[in-house]
Amino acid sequence: MSSSTFAPPLSAIADDGQMSDAHPRAGGPARRRSFTPEQKLAHLAAYEQACQEQQGGAYLRREGLYSSLISEWRRMRDAGVLEGKAADEAVGRPSAEQAEIARLRRQLAASQQKLATTETALDIMGKAHALLEQISESADTEQPRKKR
Repeated sequence: MSSSTFAPPLSAIADDGQMSDAHPRAGGPARRRSFTPEQKLAHLAAYEQACQEQQGGAYLRREGLYSSLISEWRRMRDAGVLEGKAADEAVGRPSAEQAEIARLRRQLAASQQKLATTETALDIMGKAHALLEQISESADTEQPRKKR
């Protein structure tokens, strides 16, 4: 093996005491990002669209967001905390009434979904029953075959 495939010894690397631009924290610590209510709503809409296309994780990575932020923003949106807020207006936790309204909305949506599923199942069962009755009636009216 040639010596060109190995990294140079650490003593051969000059240290000038400065961080290079290649170092991830060379510019100092990154400032914490903050989002306006409009940006939060836009991110939620874009994330939900990406999830419809099976690209939710890719969207989060591309935007540098965490799924916990999306969950928190979704709760805030559902509670009505994000709607109608100015960009510089503080967005706090939902009040007890807002949280209860959000809980009831989720419960209503789940109940409506269950009702739609039940109605579809009943419709299918009704059609199956009608088909079986029709088959039964046609079987009763047919003449038995003669044996040869």
